[in-house]
Amino acid sequence: MEKLARRIKEAEKALETLREILREPYSVIVRDATIQRFEYTFEIFWKLVKEYLYNHEGIECNSPKSCFREASSVGLLSEEQTITCLEMTDDRNLTSHTYIEEVAENIYEKIRDYNELMDTVLNRIKKRFEEKV
Repeated sequence: MEKLARRIKEAEKALETLREILREPYSVIVRDATIQRFEYTFEIFWKLVKEYLYNHEGIECNSPKSCFREASSVGLLSEEQTITCLEMTDDRNLTSHTYIEEVAENIYEKIRDYNELMDTVLNRIKKRFEEKV
């Protein structure tokens, strides 16, 4: 439980830094900084989902995609949200190729929606966590 509480706090902080950069006017530097913040926010987010599944559902998963599929199976994610999480995982994996302008722009355009989804899931996890505590 303590580790899950820590993961919740980490996710809150990471999502706030992502929201902060999303408020900045567009520039290539802001785009690149946004993608960087998306990278670490995604890592914290999927590990939060992993920890939640282990602590509250007794489910072990070891990759983002397997965790998102399991989260769907326990009703943490809708089918549409699961598909978006799987796409978000693919985009996260593409971030090492953001030197290609088209890839960077494509990922940047989706980050606002990804931020909203991660925030929604974080709040759902927090609610379920607080109900058990």
